[in-house]
Amino acid sequence: MLEIRDDYLSDTYRAIYTVKFHEVIYVLHAFQKKSKKGIETPKNEINLIEQRLRKAMEHYDQNKTL
Repeated sequence: MLEIRDDYLSDTYRAIYTVKFHEVIYVLHAFQKKSKKGIETPKNEINLIEQRLRKAMEHYDQNKTL
């Protein structure tokens, strides 16, 4: 998984995606970071990303061509 962070007009945005799959990129989550203290991604956001990663893996396995 890879996380991209970008600042725009004093706000921070993050996009988290995986490049694990051959020729396929799944965007798992993108959000605006709202916390003014700390740089960690909130736990509920991480849980959502992990859930979506599992679904992306299932989708890829069901739809890949041999």
